[in-house]
Amino acid sequence: MTIREQVAALETTVAQQVLGQADTIRHVILGLLANGHVLLESLPGLAKTRTVKALSTHLDATMRRIQFTPDLLPSDITGGEILQQTAEGNQIKFQPGPLFGNVILADEINRAPAKVQAALLEAMEERQITVAGQSYPMPGLFMVMATQNPIEQEGTYPLPEAQMDRFLMKLQLDYPKVEDEILVLQLVRAEEQQGNVARKAPTQLPQEVVFAARGEVAGLHVSDAIDRYMIDLINATRHPADYDPDLARWIKIGASPRGGISLDRVARAHAWLAGNDFVSPDDVRAVVHPVLRHRLQLSYDAIADGVGADQVLDRLLDRVAIPA
Repeated sequence: MTIREQVAALETTVAQQVLGQADTIRHVILGLLANGHVLLESLPGLAKTRTVKALSTHLDATMRRIQFTPDLLPSDITGGEILQQTAEGNQIKFQPGPLFGNVILADEINRAPAKVQAALLEAMEERQITVAGQSYPMPGLFMVMATQNPIEQEGTYPLPEAQMDRFLMKLQLDYPKVEDEILVLQLVRAEEQQGNVARKAPTQLPQEVVFAARGEVAGLHVSDAIDRYMIDLINATRHPADYDPDLARWIKIGASPRGGISLDRVARAHAWLAGNDFVSPDDVRAVVHPVLRHRLQLSYDAIADGVGADQVLDRLLDRVAIPA
């Protein structure tokens, strides 16, 4: 099997365990290929955690789960220095926390206080953490997949804008279709019946395949016209009055340069996974919503008009010219 076929097989396998969320699974795979972090948002019970577990089960990777709660401390996730007795005497050694894994399930991240949320920033962006003046690198395969409930839910706190910008994509899960939900019942029932039966070890995708896939994604051709199209979309969020008066009323703050970099990475991953040798406008348009929806700060006018980030992005895609 080629590298692309192996990655596609991983997507298919995960989709067999998380029914009715095909778009979410595709975007999670794109996040893996683009070497970025993913934020999953939905009401409780819509398979956010199951998606992360299914992915880690079929990857040759170590999964760590961090359950965020209001009383969590930064050292609870990063680790800290402890005093150990050795043959040479007492020594202070660093004890890694649960953040040192390959796939990190940051469950209900918006239920933790700001200090703990901020503790993730260095690890997510710099791929290292610093404790007592000493830096410790994260593993080569390091992906934070955070879940959160909508901020209207009881006991939640909005993530700061700086941390939101660290996420490559924000995915919003919705209720599955009726046909898919029937299949969910049957799947869970079958899993309960097999609970006491010895199961075969799942097929796992080696990390070397992920790294090789990322290398191919990085080498994908992107034309100057596509570069200009992506930056035009980013600039349209910053200068919306040049495109549409309603956009000018709705957008308070546009996307950062990190938004353009993320759009490029995910568009290349989308094109590669589709079997293309170059990035087309369709690849860019297919990933605009998950890449940019959490990078826009909307105005009170947008809230009053009942307009969300996805509707703003729909209008932007209509107004920004597609390269010929």
